[in-house]
Amino acid sequence: MTWFTVFNGDADGICAMVQLHRSAPNSDAVIVTGRKRDIALLDRVEAGKGDTVTVLDISMRSNADDLRRILKAGAEVFYVDHHNAGDIPDDDNLNAVIDTSPEMCTAILVDDILGGTYRAWAVTAAFGDNFPRLAKARAEGMDLPLETLERLGILINYNGYGASVADLHFDPAELYKHLREFDTPMEFLTEKPEIFQKLEAGYESDMTAAKSAKVVEQSESGLILELEDNASSRRVSGVYGNALAQDFPNRAHAILTRKEDSYVVSVRAPLSNRTGADTLCLKFETGGGRSAAAGINVLPFDALGAFKEAFAAAYP
Repeated sequence: MTWFTVFNGDADGICAMVQLHRSAPNSDAVIVTGRKRDIALLDRVEAGKGDTVTVLDISMRSNADDLRRILKAGAEVFYVDHHNAGDIPDDDNLNAVIDTSPEMCTAILVDDILGGTYRAWAVTAAFGDNFPRLAKARAEGMDLPLETLERLGILINYNGYGASVADLHFDPAELYKHLREFDTPMEFLTEKPEIFQKLEAGYESDMTAAKSAKVVEQSESGLILELEDNASSRRVSGVYGNALAQDFPNRAHAILTRKEDSYVVSVRAPLSNRTGADTLCLKFETGGGRSAAAGINVLPFDALGAFKEAFAAAYP
């Protein structure tokens, strides 16, 4: 029997998996993860009868064919997510916990499943996934260092963005291995401060550079920015969008990061109305995500006009 753990390499996916690992440690499990936008992860899983596959924080829609392949082979799949799922297979071997509510993340769903046993990790994830109200609500009545957990969540999330693992400060699988050693984020920060310090230094440098981004389109209801083609831009695109969303809660944001012949797009719906981001991005071939935050992996330069029109229509 083989146990596969498959999870997004951002704060939500990693912290969700840390909770499950602390509840039932299995260091022999096969880890399948990657950078934030590397979400078609089930194509790397060869599982069959007797095997167990845990899948966290990756779109079922984007992994539909491989999920059906794994189920047909006889493996048992436990799937927890908050992204647009598409059609959920009706299979006795699938236990799916899917909640696409605008104010929800995967680590909070896992927190519910575990009865709050490792809630500090869920709170950290919610902060990192740009759900500060959700994080604070879950932390109510608990003596948690919220500012510290917020910073850690943002930094774990920041580490997941890049065109390849080479862009990142830490391979998400290695970062997960460091975090899973501890029942709480506070213990991690005490025992391994050098990881936090490295991420924080990179974050501050990249965020400073992002503030010089080119304005592509701006109105009272929306802002589209363009970042240059470099590793710093690729690392900071998502968290810069999150920061802008917090600073301007009634405005939608799109961050375009240049590549050789196309853009990578991050979209954030207004915090005052966390809807429509997934619908917008799904209009384009490589788009996907959730209602509050979504993206397009490849937007050709000649499709920018179409994107601007769709963005303006989504957030008039």
